[in-house]
Amino acid sequence: MRMRNKKNLIPRMEKCAAVQIFEPGSLPGRWSSLVPGCTDVRAEMGCGKGQFTAGVAKENPGSLIVALEKVPNAMVTAMERVCAEELKNVRFIDTDVINLRDIFAPGELSVIYVNFPDPWPRKKEAKHRLTAPRFLAMYWDLLPVGGRIEYKTDQAWLFDWSLEQFTLMGFALHDITHDLHENGVTGIMTNYESRFYAEGVPICRCVAVKTEDRPAVLPEPEKKPAAEE
Repeated sequence: MRMRNKKNLIPRMEKCAAVQIFEPGSLPGRWSSLVPGCTDVRAEMGCGKGQFTAGVAKENPGSLIVALEKVPNAMVTAMERVCAEELKNVRFIDTDVINLRDIFAPGELSVIYVNFPDPWPRKKEAKHRLTAPRFLAMYWDLLPVGGRIEYKTDQAWLFDWSLEQFTLMGFALHDITHDLHENGVTGIMTNYESRFYAEGVPICRCVAVKTEDRPAVLPEPEKKPAAEE
C-alpha cells in the first residue's frame, strides 16, 4: 500500500528547495562544483529522515553528501533537518537507486553509503536487494580505485549473503562485524539504527573497497539444474 502524503508536504518541500536537486541528470562530473572547496562527493542510498545524513555532513564539512530517497514523506523530514542545522554540503534527490548511472559520472563518488536497505527476503526477489550484482556493478563503476561502500544492516542472513556478492564483484572487505555496537555506540547512527540499538538488536557492518581500475564484471548467473527426464 502506498504511503499517504504528509499534510502540507509540498509547501514543506518548497521551503527546502535550496537543498533539493530537481534535474540531477545535468550534473554528472560536476557535483563537486556545488560546494566551494569540495574535497569529494559521497552518496547515500536512501536517506530516510536524515539523522545519518546530517551526522556525516557535520563530520565531513569538505565533502558533498548527495542523499537519494524515493519516499518524499521521509525526505522532507531529512531536508528540514539539514536546513535547520544550516548544513551547506548536502543535496537531496527524489529518485530510485537504479538511476545512479544517469546521475553520477564514472569514478565520481568516493564513498557510497548503504544503510539498512529493504531485505527482499524471498529468493526470487534477490535482484532487488541493494547489494545484488546489478547494483554492485553500478557502485563499482562510479567509484575510483580506493573508493568504498559502507554497508550496515540488522539482517544477519542478508549481511552474509552481501559479503559473498561483494567478493564476487572484486571488492576487498574490511572492518567486518556482526555486532557493531557490542561495546557501545560506534560511528553515526541512522534513525532505524538508534531504535535497534535501544532494543538490543545487533548491527552488521562492513566496508567494501574497489581494488582494480576496470569496468564492473557481473558474475555468471547460477545455472538451473536440468529437469529430470
